[in-house]
Amino acid sequence: MLQGRSGKLQRLTEMIDEIRDNDERALIFTQYAEMGDLLKQYLKQHLLDNVLYLHGGTPAKDRDEMVRYFQSERGASIFILSLKAGGTGLTLTAANHVFHFDRWYNPAVENQATDRAFRIGQTKNVQVHKFITLGTLEERIDEMIEHKQALAQSVVGAGENWIAELSNDELRDLVSLRAMEVYE
Repeated sequence: MLQGRSGKLQRLTEMIDEIRDNDERALIFTQYAEMGDLLKQYLKQHLLDNVLYLHGGTPAKDRDEMVRYFQSERGASIFILSLKAGGTGLTLTAANHVFHFDRWYNPAVENQATDRAFRIGQTKNVQVHKFITLGTLEERIDEMIEHKQALAQSVVGAGENWIAELSNDELRDLVSLRAMEVYE
């Protein structure tokens, strides 16, 4: 079906095999429901084991049961989640690997999804893997995300010290209106 068609899928398969060999567990986030379906079918066939998939159409009762099963000692080792449906409100500390199979343009959404494994009660180190196919729109999205995060870090992450380090002229320039923009 999908085997041999995607370097990204090939690498995911290799990493999932290694994770399972080490008795570890993984969350795989995708922003596309169809990709989640394809991943579930492929991984279930490859692993010959149960693979969970939570998406926006999953009934609340089934969602709760999947989370309980994944969190249990003998639960599934792989849990695929759509980024929107699985990105908030869940505690999935049984996982110590998080994969972002395809990138979302908003880093906060990805970070919130990653945080499903970084919850109170997490006792393991969690590794986050972000898959990007070079030379594609994905790579451009990744560049945009990195730029957004660097900008946010330089403004917000620096705290209030950056403003104290400005000279009087720089501070005046920062807060004053620019006549050209105001009158145009």
